[in-house]
Amino acid sequence: MLVTTQDFFADYEITETLGVVKGNTIRAKHIGKDIMAGLRTIVGGEIHEYSQMFSESREQAMDRMIRKAQELGADGIVCMRYTTSNVMQGAAELLAYGTAVRLKKK
Repeated sequence: MLVTTQDFFADYEITETLGVVKGNTIRAKHIGKDIMAGLRTIVGGEIHEYSQMFSESREQAMDRMIRKAQELGADGIVCMRYTTSNVMQGAAELLAYGTAVRLKKK
């Protein structure tokens, strides 16, 4: 599955637009990781626990978006974006979305 944040693929022509596809995940903070993150805020530096959590969240949301596009028979996704929002204290949603398309090699 080809995925881009651009409106098109340089080597492909969009032959059909299938619609918006999305995939999301909601993650809550883990108390053990939260304690370690709190300690890191004292000494500074990257908070690896949260970096890893968001990396896994992006991957899962993207996989779910791609699966939806495949169900529509898409070859690609254009205008792909991520967004986040707080769901409740200590939990956040990560959403991946884009437009599913069918492609033909130029």
